[in-house]
Amino acid sequence: MFDYEILKFIWWILVGALLIGFAITDGMDMGVGSLLPFVAKTDAERRVAINTVGPHWDGNQVWLITAGGAIFAAWPAVYAAAFSGFYMAMLLVLFALFFRPVGFDYRSKLDSPKWRNAWDWGLFAGGAIPALIFGVAFGNLLQGVPFRLDELLRAHYQGSFIFALLPLLNPFALLAGLISLGMLVAHGAVWLQLRASGAVAARSRALAVRLSPVIAVLFAVAGVWVWLGIDGYRIVSQPPLDAMPNPLNKQVVVASGALLDIYTTMPIAILAPIVGLLGPLLTALLAKVERPGFAFVTSAFGMAGIIGTAGLSMFPFVMPSSLDPNSSLTVWDATSSHLTLNVMFWAVIIFLPIVLAYTVWCYWRMWGRVTAEEIDARSHSAY
Repeated sequence: MFDYEILKFIWWILVGALLIGFAITDGMDMGVGSLLPFVAKTDAERRVAINTVGPHWDGNQVWLITAGGAIFAAWPAVYAAAFSGFYMAMLLVLFALFFRPVGFDYRSKLDSPKWRNAWDWGLFAGGAIPALIFGVAFGNLLQGVPFRLDELLRAHYQGSFIFALLPLLNPFALLAGLISLGMLVAHGAVWLQLRASGAVAARSRALAVRLSPVIAVLFAVAGVWVWLGIDGYRIVSQPPLDAMPNPLNKQVVVASGALLDIYTTMPIAILAPIVGLLGPLLTALLAKVERPGFAFVTSAFGMAGIIGTAGLSMFPFVMPSSLDPNSSLTVWDATSSHLTLNVMFWAVIIFLPIVLAYTVWCYWRMWGRVTAEEIDARSHSAY
């Protein structure tokens, strides 16, 4: 059995890996949905685009469900506080995601152009809205969330429940939302260049070449913004790292430059923002020279770098409190018990390789470019 402190850190890595896995796999599907009305002009072209992700999207979305379950089991205090404060945002994401299964399954049930066009825009909403909201959520986490914990560790938020979304839409959070949306759309464009054919692949290539450098620029702007204008949180005192979790047993201060502490104490962490910057630039170059397979890999690394930069900059905080910094939730004091973390760890060790092997097998069996002729030949099973 691992030490409690080590298990807390392992689960921070595992939750981060789940979020990155979700961005790479289901983010690709969301990107394709966001692009559907723009890179595919005719019904045949849209069916080509949809069929590049249709067989896999539901399996990919399991990464999101698993990440939510892991947060609930490993960080119950974070799950409770986050789903309370971000309740309206989560509902908006949930309602947008409803369009995906219905859109994929119902779009081709009728030949009516109006029917199909309506579901195409539904798939657009199901991809673009969650991508934007996820980035906005990360932008708010970096700045701190206006909540406090009472003596019973219940989270209390500042502001109205009805207008709970408005404080989340601050300038830095919107920039983070644009980065999130942009990187998922570019990732979807590279996937379409790799798997689609004809005009859809050509338009997607052009979009990937233009959009990827924009992501790098926006990410750089966010980094400068953090460096110049956003205060972070720093722990002044806390119990031993293997102590039983109690978020109120520590002292936290707001400090200028605290979001950059990790890069001083652990210089190797600078690799994350470097990869986050270089990934989109290499993606644009590789997409331009018709190497979509390599471009997909560099796009995935770029997303991992961007998400990793956010996580590392906040470490050890998971959900800092701007209202009462001492109520902030960290890797060390918002976790489940030692036994729970240990049992879940071994479950991951056993089942994750099985899930990954099955996922790879599914992609391998259904690999190849999707063409309009292929869809017509198997119209009974194509989307």
